[in-house]
This record gives sequence, C-alpha cells and structure tokens, in this order.
Amino acid sequence: MRQFIVLGHEAPTTSEFSLSDLSGGAGRLDVLCRCVNAGLFVSHGIREDVRVHLVLNDEYTVRFDGSTAKHLYPDERAVASRIRGALEARDDAIGHQPADVSPGVKLYRMDFESTLDTVARDGTVVELHEDGESLAEAAPPENPIFVLSDHHDVTDDEAELLAEQADQRISVGPEILHADQTMTVVQNWLDTAGYETY
Repeated sequence: MRQFIVLGHEAPTTSEFSLSDLSGGAGRLDVLCRCVNAGLFVSHGIREDVRVHLVLNDEYTVRFDGSTAKHLYPDERAVASRIRGALEARDDAIGHQPADVSPGVKLYRMDFESTLDTVARDGTVVELHEDGESLAEAAPPENPIFVLSDHHDVTDDEAELLAEQADQRISVGPEILHADQTMTVVQNWLDTAGYETY
C-alpha cells in the first residue's frame, strides 16, 4: 500500500465554495485536487494500492482510496466536487468515525496530528522535503506513507510532528516542484523499484 498525506493550509472546511474558482475562492483547492490525480490515476486506470489523505486546514481529512473508488474522474473539478460532497456530510463524521461520502471517499473529523498517528501504524512515514536525502540514493520503503505540503511550507508544529514520526526525509531533486509533480516523481520511483526496473 502506498499512502500520501497532503496538508492543505488554506483548504475550505465547509462546502460553500465554487467549483469554478478552485484556485482563488476555494483556498487553492486546485493544488489538492491535482494531488489526488497524481496519487490515484494512471492512463486509462486507477491505482488500487494507493490512498490519498487530504488534511483540510488542520480540521478535517478527506481520504481517497483507490481500491474502492468508483466513478471518480481525473480532472480537478470532478475531484473538487467529491471534496465538496464530503464537506456537506461533515456532520456525519463523529469522533474518528468517518462520514461515507461515495465509494472510495470518506471524511474524517481529524486534524494532521490525528491523521498522521492513525496512518503511521500502517507503514513507514517519509517526509518529502527539499533538504532530504536524494531520492536516487534512497531505497523505497515497504508500505510508504509520504507526507507533503501544498503551496505553503509546513508550519513549526507540523515540522515538530514530522520530526517525531518520520522514518526518512527525502528530496525528489534539485528543483522545488509542485506537490502533484513531486508525487508523480515518487510514483515513478516506486514503480521502478528505486529506478532499478523498467
């Protein structure tokens, strides 16, 4: 299982946003939607061994699960519509019991710390960071859980949590990439067993 936790620092926590203004009025939700696409989709298919957890403004987490997702399409507006549907169901998320939104999509009333604590039980936590070890020199971990931020740096509190939980800190290259581009590079690294098998 591959998992990605993406921090959305300006993401909406209510469903009152326009699908026509994802990069402005929806707090750069476009970035998070592209991350879902990079995490789940391949050409003409979906990665069934991937989960993407979007942490919305440190208040809610929307989980996309490739193994159970249905009728999910790789465009920003379609993904944003699922996120909006999740937020419409937020009253059904009680404690750590999720609201079932649609096949493969659930909303949890969980902040970053709770999400990281929960997901970290399933594998190896890897922080994706420009100052980390080179991807080309690292070995792909078993059941990796990659943590990265949207267009903002992680906060001091988030950095402290990652320092406690992360088993590795990895950089994908010399250039700072967008979050979704970073995920695509990581997917290729895993697909090729650390650039060993093509």
